[in-house]
Amino acid sequence: MTARLIVGIGGTLREGSSTERAVARVLYHAEALGARTTLFAGRALIMPFYGEFGCAAAPTAAAFIETMRDADALVIGSPGYHGGVSGLVKNALDYTEEMARDTRVYLDGRPVVCIATGAGWQGANTTLAALRAIIFALRGWPTPLGIALNTRERAFTDDGSPLKASDEACFEQAARQLLDFNCR
Repeated sequence: MTARLIVGIGGTLREGSSTERAVARVLYHAEALGARTTLFAGRALIMPFYGEFGCAAAPTAAAFIETMRDADALVIGSPGYHGGVSGLVKNALDYTEEMARDTRVYLDGRPVVCIATGAGWQGANTTLAALRAIIFALRGWPTPLGIALNTRERAFTDDGSPLKASDEACFEQAARQLLDFNCR
């Protein structure tokens, strides 16, 4: 049996952003539990605006869509930008429209961990709610545990490890929920 593929999406154009690190920590725990993982973060998410003529043929977009088709589960993280999902992450999610006519439409039956970060609880929580709503619209299954991080305080060490044991426990629990979910 092939190990489940968990795809991580998120971050900002700033390498090593708190959002990227949070997504990477869930993937780290998923790997420790036997999953295969792939991360699309930062510059790997720079794709033409979805809907532009020929956008899905762009090499980065085509590779992204093929990986999404193979995904068994996802981890999606966004910084809170003005109470919502960042344009970088939203544009990537818009590319799932290329999966509208697939046998397995959009994110159908896939568990998805949603992570939102913000320089305060309001931005993180409203973004987490927005992400969960988007996942429902794409027929995915948000895991019971969604993660909101207040990044006003430093959340990670320089090597990407969380400073708080409680955050690390959330990342590990999120990975477990992805792998315990079996909808296929």
